Amino acid sequence: MTVNRTTTLLGVAAEAALAVPGVTGLQPRLSRRLAAAAAPTLTGATPSHTSPEAGIRADRAPDGSGWHVEVRCVLTKDRRALDVTQNVHDRVRAAVTSHLSALDAVERVTVTVTVTRIATWYDGA
Repeated sequence: MTVNRTTTLLGVAAEAALAVPGVTGLQPRLSRRLAAAAAPTLTGATPSHTSPEAGIRADRAPDGSGWHVEVRCVLTKDRRALDVTQNVHDRVRAAVTSHLSALDAVERVTVTVTVTRIATWYDGA
């Protein structure tokens, strides 16, 4: 799968995760946040926020048998985290599987959902 298709896969997974009630945003891994902070940027040339895809990581399984997708979510405090994470897991898995099927690449997909924090009303996630 090419880099362009992987990017599309990240977008599909991010869109599915953000559609789940109780998810306020996706949070990138620390390494990605540090790399973005260290990169020189032109003032006004880049958006002040990271893309939703930054909170998604998709890698091929080591044995080449499919994909592993990691989703890092920020949740609202008004819903049960267990219910929201299960819903994110199911929706992302279904969306990625459907996306791969449309590309004639039927492969096994595993999904891991990590809750990075629970946003409070003043959080701005």
